[in-house]
Amino acid sequence: MISPLEQYTRTAEKSAAEVIFAYSSSFGAATRLLGRRTVKPVRSIYALVRVADEIVDGVGALAGLSLEQQHAALDGLEAQTLEAIESGFSTNLVVHAFAVTARRCGFGAELVVPFFASMRMDLEPKSLDVEEQRRYVYGSAEVVGLMCVRVFLTGVSRTDEERERIDAAACALGAAFQNVNFLRDVGDDSDRLGRDYLPVEGLESAPLDERRKLIWLDRIRTDIETADAGIPLLPRDCRRGVALASALFAALADRIAATPAEQLRTTRVRVPGAEKARIAARVLLETRS
Repeated sequence: MISPLEQYTRTAEKSAAEVIFAYSSSFGAATRLLGRRTVKPVRSIYALVRVADEIVDGVGALAGLSLEQQHAALDGLEAQTLEAIESGFSTNLVVHAFAVTARRCGFGAELVVPFFASMRMDLEPKSLDVEEQRRYVYGSAEVVGLMCVRVFLTGVSRTDEERERIDAAACALGAAFQNVNFLRDVGDDSDRLGRDYLPVEGLESAPLDERRKLIWLDRIRTDIETADAGIPLLPRDCRRGVALASALFAALADRIAATPAEQLRTTRVRVPGAEKARIAARVLLETRS
């Protein structure tokens, strides 16, 4: 018989999974390929990320919260998260699931605080410069990759050099994911939220054009190559899930490349279900060993 705390934690983890599948079919599909050891912790990480995203991406405003109240809600979520990592418990099920994962896998404020710092940047509509964009992407995406790596490597033996290479790959994949999403959401970010997340050194901030789009796609593809080179270093039970996530975003980048920049402002590019299935089948074949 499980203890009341174990029952509560299981319920929290189920709640986290519901959040993920409600918001991201691609990510949900990728997590299905993770091993039993890692699937619940990874979903718990992304559920908290999703809730924070919703606070700053307009849901709070739609609920009638002022900008000051949105800041307070985000600050409150960060405080709940840090307190739960210390105590091992939260009345917020998503926060509880995340905190249990953080405590088991050995990460805390060093990754949580930069994440929430980036989320705060979303509450102040502005065009980011190159350095601000790097800092934003680190906090909003790269640290999430590092959290997942802490899950993957819990109880696993790797040399310091291998761990450094895995961390670099995780950061690269997180950056690729985030920058792909910037390209596919460029119209909404600019028109509804008043944000420009795609600065280019030497170019003034302006609506996305083909030149700027291709520059970002080159960076994204370089990051995906770096990430893919690190996948063989991961434990076997999580390679397939990471490889599928990488392949799905690579396919999304290809579709963005084929879509005129002007059209990206009015059309959110997606990978059709049939293509996702083909990609998943290919990844399964390529990662059998």
